[in-house]
Amino acid sequence: MNIVLNNTGKRYNREWIFRHLNQEFRSGESYAITGPNGSGKSTLLQVMAGAILHNEGEVIFQPSPNAKPIEEMEKYRHFSFAAPYLDLIEEMTGLEFLKFHHAFKPLSEPLDKILHKVGLSHAINKQVRYYSSGMKQRLKLAQAFFSDAPVLLLDEPTANLDAGGVSLYHELISHHTRGKLIVVCSNDEHEINFCSHRISIPDYKRV
Repeated sequence: MNIVLNNTGKRYNREWIFRHLNQEFRSGESYAITGPNGSGKSTLLQVMAGAILHNEGEVIFQPSPNAKPIEEMEKYRHFSFAAPYLDLIEEMTGLEFLKFHHAFKPLSEPLDKILHKVGLSHAINKQVRYYSSGMKQRLKLAQAFFSDAPVLLLDEPTANLDAGGVSLYHELISHHTRGKLIVVCSNDEHEINFCSHRISIPDYKRV
């Protein structure tokens, strides 16, 4: 799966968050999006995910370089997303949440095994409302890394995690991302040190 941005721009009111962005994100490669807080890293990631619309240019999802672009309504099947600001359904247990997610997008391993791998076996039947912030982030990483999707989008993936959670993140990156396109928004080197490409949002602040 490739994502191609052609002269893409996003603005709020009269302020351009980024503009004239030309970039191909290629299958099997990893990209870091960097920039100061409030510069638009998360906005770019959400534009790539189709969660918010861009104001100029285009965003093209291609299964392969010469294939026809994917239809708008089918994009969600091809990527998974984890970010601290995404809400979980707190009335569900961890197991129920993954079952709900699985109904929309297949998961690559059995649900109980996924929860074990992210250190949540003890909370499999506990409602998410009773999870700590770190446990919630582990659950978000679980649904993102184990979704059977070719694109993995991550925004500050180790937010709220302790040292054990950070080690888990690196283990997931090392063992559960083969062949995927990975895009990470972060300024923390420990979150992006594996990325082979870097894109700085301030480079696209031209009007």
